[in-house]
Amino acid sequence: MPTQQKMDRVQDIKARLERSTIAVTTSYAGISVNQMTDLRRAMRAAGVDFTIVKNTLLFLAADEAQKPSLKEIIQGPTAIALGYEDPVTAAKAVSDYIRTGQSSLAILGAIMGDGGPMSASEVTRLASLPPKDQLLAQLLGIMQAPIARLLGVLNGPLQALDNVLQARVTQMEAEAPAPEPEPEPVVEPEATTEAPEAPVDEASADEAPVDDAPTAESEPVAEDSADAEPEEASEPEPAAEEEPVAAESEAEADGEAKSE
Repeated sequence: MPTQQKMDRVQDIKARLERSTIAVTTSYAGISVNQMTDLRRAMRAAGVDFTIVKNTLLFLAADEAQKPSLKEIIQGPTAIALGYEDPVTAAKAVSDYIRTGQSSLAILGAIMGDGGPMSASEVTRLASLPPKDQLLAQLLGIMQAPIARLLGVLNGPLQALDNVLQARVTQMEAEAPAPEPEPEPVVEPEATTEAPEAPVDEASADEAPVDDAPTAESEPVAEDSADAEPEEASEPEPAAEEEPVAAESEAEADGEAKSE
């Protein structure tokens, strides 16, 4: 009959397994207490939860977390490393610590999500992969490469046409005549301010004496006198009519002389 403490421990491991993205089982035989303290500190810095669990309790937690494949990679005294974000990060943290040779820690296997068990060599290869962000960037680059090449092919004629047009514009600008210099603006003299006219005193204007001298309206009278002069000059015209009378008197005198 399991005790309450063991039941709480099983529930705790179950919750961790459900939240984890990878669970790496390791053999910690021959590791001292100080080495285990350093190991947990290194795992915690990488965001990995490293804990030692009895195999019986780990089996129960795996069954309740719906991850029975975990039981296939539990052998002897087992410690489990749980990663909650990038699976590569947890596998890399365990592999890097083993590579330092500070302890006899060994990888037994791992499970990712609800998948099947992974061997120790597969976990090592997983640890050699780039992080998730870098993998996504590489995958995106691979997916964008064909699109970029297609866009380059499609933009090639347009770019060539643009280059030709730019060259033609440059040639026309070089052949165009130089612009004539603009005429200098004519500076107009400043307008002089005229002195304001003195105000007219209406009272004095009304009292001014009226000039009795003839105004310009009397000029038509002179024009009438000028027109009358030609009529007086035409009066001597009857003298021309008297010439026949003088001729008759001369003829009478000649007749009288002949009679005598």
